[in-house]
Amino acid sequence: MGLSLLAYLLLAITGVWMFRARTTRTSRPSWLRSLHYMFGGSLVLLVLLLLAIGIVGTLGHFGSLGHSSHLPAGLFVVGLVLLSATSAIFINSQPWMRSLHIGTNIILFLGLVWVSLTGWDVVQKYLP
Repeated sequence: MGLSLLAYLLLAITGVWMFRARTTRTSRPSWLRSLHYMFGGSLVLLVLLLLAIGIVGTLGHFGSLGHSSHLPAGLFVVGLVLLSATSAIFINSQPWMRSLHIGTNIILFLGLVWVSLTGWDVVQKYLP
């Protein structure tokens, strides 16, 4: 989860950098967009990996899912990450997707807080 939070932080930094460059009409480094895409792809992979680990671990430990609010929080975050990634792909061809992308990422911050707090409760169940 820590790597996912780091990827989100790096995405926020590079995203704000690109936003400022666009709104102030200044040039941005040519590598910035590629770096932002790389961090975004990493976040997608990390979130999907965490989803798989969570499902397998919960099924292995408890035999079923849905023991806490961590499952809906996790599915919410996975959905937001996938929506953000999908909207990012279409920003160039459909400019309104930029608003969807930015709005989704703001809500994603709240989702990451929620999934982190509920995840802490789940971790406490595994500790002796």
